[in-house]
Amino acid sequence: MIVKLVVSRIALAVVTLVTVSALIFAFAEILPGDIAARVLGRETTEEQRQLFRERLNLDRPFYERYGTWLKGSLQGDLGRSFVNGQPTRVLVEERAKNTFSLAAYAFVLYVPATLLLATVAALFHNRVPDSVISILTLASLSLPEFVLGTALMFVFAVTLPLFPALSFTDPSMSFGERLQAMTLPAVTLAVVMAGYAVRMLRDSLIGVLDSDYVRMAMLKGVPRRRVVLRHALPNALGPALNVTALNLTYLIGGVVIVEQVFEYEGLGKLLVDAISNRDTPVVEAIVLLAAAVYILANLIADVFALLLNPRLRTG
Repeated sequence: MIVKLVVSRIALAVVTLVTVSALIFAFAEILPGDIAARVLGRETTEEQRQLFRERLNLDRPFYERYGTWLKGSLQGDLGRSFVNGQPTRVLVEERAKNTFSLAAYAFVLYVPATLLLATVAALFHNRVPDSVISILTLASLSLPEFVLGTALMFVFAVTLPLFPALSFTDPSMSFGERLQAMTLPAVTLAVVMAGYAVRMLRDSLIGVLDSDYVRMAMLKGVPRRRVVLRHALPNALGPALNVTALNLTYLIGGVVIVEQVFEYEGLGKLLVDAISNRDTPVVEAIVLLAAAVYILANLIADVFALLLNPRLRTG
């Protein structure tokens, strides 16, 4: 049964990704502005611009160009940047390394913080720890990323100079130096992600702790810690896993503001520059990568939910 469910989820993920790729290509087509005029300059003649379009196959029908792009994407060839002529794959890979490093750091901070805060809030339901955690999560949900990032920068980079204000990284930097440079943007991302996840997991955990089988386990003398960790928490993780899947997509494709605040050279900044320059191959590659991460994250979340909660396998 579970194998059949996993296979169906994978098939749905593949169909979704192909559909999203078509939408990405179509939306990139309607970006305002003329790429030929943008790259060659507005002082060029229409003949020169037309030659540019022909060289890049921009004069061909939409379906032909989409077919060529999709075939190349499946083979790992994402085309070349319209602006500088470099392979799109190289440009995206360079920035993706930085974004994935930042995302991994933020995720490492996010997971234990979410589990700890949600568990404490659920165990102390309607008491002081629960109220304090609720206030903190509401504050994190209310503050935009640029406000939170700026506040952290002011406190921990200006008032208490513990971390650099701008997160410049260089290949020559040691692991510790890179970690220090990424700390403030990583904390910003972790706080933004944790707010909603903590509330979802807290509410789910409260419901599970109030269930009959958990009460029965406690009446039988099973230690409360074991009941929470081995019985209640795994069954309460479903909603939080779905939120985490969304957060993973946010980490990869939605860190534009955070990267701008801390001047971090990642995919977010590259996407903003590509949209500004109407560099459609780069835009398509980044958005396709973000969509693939989103679909994969949801697929993993669904599989984990099936494994952790047997009731879903029979639903």
